[in-house]
Amino acid sequence: MKKLLTLAVALVATLSASAQLYYTDSANKDMLRFNEREGRQRVEMVLPQVRGFNIYKADLHNHTIFSDGSVTPEFRIKEAWHDGLDVIAVTEHVEYRPYEGKMMNFLTGYVPKDIKPANSNVIRSEATDAGILSDLNYPVKLYQAAAKAYGITVIPGAEITREPTVIGHYNALFTKDNNTIYAKDPMQSIRNAKAQGAIVMQNHPGWRRTTLDMMEFEEKVYAANLIDGIEIVNGGEFYPRAITRAQKNKFFMASNTDIHGSTAEDYVLGGDGTRNMTFIFAQENTLEALREALEARRTLAYSHGTLAGEESLLVDLFKASVATKVIQKAANGSKTVQLTNNSSIKYTLRFGNANPVILNPFTSIRATSGKDGKLAVKVENMWCGEDAHPVVEWAF
Repeated sequence: MKKLLTLAVALVATLSASAQLYYTDSANKDMLRFNEREGRQRVEMVLPQVRGFNIYKADLHNHTIFSDGSVTPEFRIKEAWHDGLDVIAVTEHVEYRPYEGKMMNFLTGYVPKDIKPANSNVIRSEATDAGILSDLNYPVKLYQAAAKAYGITVIPGAEITREPTVIGHYNALFTKDNNTIYAKDPMQSIRNAKAQGAIVMQNHPGWRRTTLDMMEFEEKVYAANLIDGIEIVNGGEFYPRAITRAQKNKFFMASNTDIHGSTAEDYVLGGDGTRNMTFIFAQENTLEALREALEARRTLAYSHGTLAGEESLLVDLFKASVATKVIQKAANGSKTVQLTNNSSIKYTLRFGNANPVILNPFTSIRATSGKDGKLAVKVENMWCGEDAHPVVEWAF
């Protein structure tokens, strides 16, 4: 009897485990589906309101098969939604699109024999007067069409692409007609973008260079007031010296992926591995409000748990993220204070000369104020200069 009971219990346990592994398809009773197979869900990043503004998570630099990326615009939009973005810019290269030749080879027989596509690669050869004979506005339309199903705002744009160690790369954002940007003279290309109301951001200022010392071309475009922003972070590259340059020239600061493949390849998503983002502090997620925020330089660069930008904005974000509460008062006037992080950002804190403390998302730590009730902390994963971190102070 005992053996039969044991066998029955084992059978029930086996059937229960089996039931947990599969479920019957709702449309086909003869088909089982794997219960543990889950599609990817959107990663939500919880951020506070700061100064009455919402924080919109943006990537202002990425590529698809319409330049030198390996995915489609539709994939890029879906990926951005899963990664938690609210905003994405279209920044295909104006002068460099190697996938164009592959597309035309595939379409042999569908185009008239007397039409030959031209791909003018001015990065590694001399610029021509013609540029690239394609509709550079088409990828913008594809982004916009795909984004409607995901609620993502698309900023039209294009990347002006020239030799990086002499001229550099520049993203034109909020463009109206990408087909009128190209000129043989790179400065004229930037002027053409500005003439149609574009905001121009300098990309990866240290890429393929040995220093961030100013190049002659940079000095010229800065002097002509043609640049509005600069990447502090591009992919896995962080340029602390560019923070000082941004402050001096009143540029907005950005952190972007410049992704060509998929973010699943280049980032361990979730936690500190979240893809690079530009935090834009705006009233609403519209082109008009986003543009106003960029022009007002209300942005922070975010990458792998590191934040960079203007000190006052960093401090305001930290204070909006971290709530404080006095939990004990000592006879000498000092106080034990609880700091609670209500955001998805991890903070590295240093109180005085003590070792740094990690304040993880949605956790609390305790700290002790001075006898005067004042408490100060340096936030070391925030950068407000090439070697400077903001100090946040409270009085209890």
